[in-house]
Amino acid sequence: MKVLSVTSEMFPLVKTGGLADVAGALPQTLAAEGITVRTLLPGYPAVVRALETCASVHEDSALFGGSARLLAGQAKGHDLLVLDAPHLYDRPGNPYLGPDGTDWPDNGNRFAALGAMAARVGAGLLTDWVPDLVHAHDWQAGLAPAYLRHGPATRVKSVVTIHNIAFQGLFAAEHFANLGLPQSAFAMDGVEYYGNVSYLKAGLQYADAITTVSPTYAQEILSPQFGMGMEGLLSQRRDVLHGILNGIDTQTWDPATDPALAARYDAETLDARDHNKRAVEARFGLQRGDGPLYCVITRMTWQKGMDLLAAIIDRVVGRGGRLVVLGSGEAQLESAFRDAAGRHPGRVGTVIGYDDALSHQMLGGADAILVPSRFEPCGLTQLQGLRYGCVPVVARVGGLADTVIDANEAALAVGAGNGVQFAPVDAGNLELTIERVNRLHADRVVWRTLQRAGMAADVSWRRSAVRYAELFRALVAGTPHAAQPTDVT
Repeated sequence: MKVLSVTSEMFPLVKTGGLADVAGALPQTLAAEGITVRTLLPGYPAVVRALETCASVHEDSALFGGSARLLAGQAKGHDLLVLDAPHLYDRPGNPYLGPDGTDWPDNGNRFAALGAMAARVGAGLLTDWVPDLVHAHDWQAGLAPAYLRHGPATRVKSVVTIHNIAFQGLFAAEHFANLGLPQSAFAMDGVEYYGNVSYLKAGLQYADAITTVSPTYAQEILSPQFGMGMEGLLSQRRDVLHGILNGIDTQTWDPATDPALAARYDAETLDARDHNKRAVEARFGLQRGDGPLYCVITRMTWQKGMDLLAAIIDRVVGRGGRLVVLGSGEAQLESAFRDAAGRHPGRVGTVIGYDDALSHQMLGGADAILVPSRFEPCGLTQLQGLRYGCVPVVARVGGLADTVIDANEAALAVGAGNGVQFAPVDAGNLELTIERVNRLHADRVVWRTLQRAGMAADVSWRRSAVRYAELFRALVAGTPHAAQPTDVT
């Protein structure tokens, strides 16, 4: 079985968030299920430079305002199709944002071109490789199912995966004329969304199946609180909506072999984590302490609950905690964490930006990772925390609720707890939860039990790849698929 994966980013070639990790890891795990995946990516400079082998397999003299080539090649162990359209993608920096931090004004054309090329490949553009299914990720690939539905490739099935429904690819109604879709597609049962064009809605409307990245999030987005205006459409299509948990690459994220760590360890040698803690303390200029060392690795946004944490940092430190923060995002939140580091030298450290090696070091040395998200489709840092014995402290939402078992009294009694959950998601509950974590951390036996339970959890892609493979095969065969949003395995 052949699958074309369509995505705007893919680790390790280009990454702004968890989408890249999923798009990079899933093809390799699906290979074990007998499914061959080729990934279609925009031809950003970093992607084109990374191609180890390269052949031009198609040329287009007028693709959304300029000439383009479709390149086939290999990079970092991945089988790629790269849409080399310099007028659309040959730009430095962030894939979506210009130097001023705002969206590129032609993002509508840039990602319409990606969806259109995906549909052409699905229709048999490459005679030696015709996919059975097109897997579109997020709004940037959301037009692919629309182009498939209104093109000649009606036999090709499509799946759209929602990584975060808050990002919907909205463009003015006037942009519809650029897309090359029939006028009938600009309708409530097409790409139209409250008088505008939504690429995500196009995918949700036209795809043969919809997946999202955790069972709980699949249920949440049926409600107005989490559906971000798409809950009505999703409720209509709930029979094709499936929640399949993300995993992580357990070879990249393995404390026993991780070259970024000062000391490698496993569940039986957890004392070696102390060497990593010393390295983290040195990196952030922290003093030693007896209380928990908390870490945060995140985008600094309202969604991630970073304003809640910023509001209570003084009290966290006052109760003996220390905090190291790695991330970037909203300017006000970046300033809040810089200011906190200034108020508490030796107790709070902040690095604005992203550093992959440092994120590994923090997970290898910190006692707990804080993930107080207001909503979280899946989340990956809590999975990485489990893998590294860095106990996750999470809001009880989305994939966080599905992957972390709260260390309540009953769970502790049977050795099942591997983290701490809290709800409702507000600053007061976060503060009370951190007090609870402090008490758990003070009991060395209990804390070691939590760490080992987390490290024993299966956070790989193995089970999720089986679920995706079952869904893909059922769609291609034209048979109903039994998976429901409430399924966890």
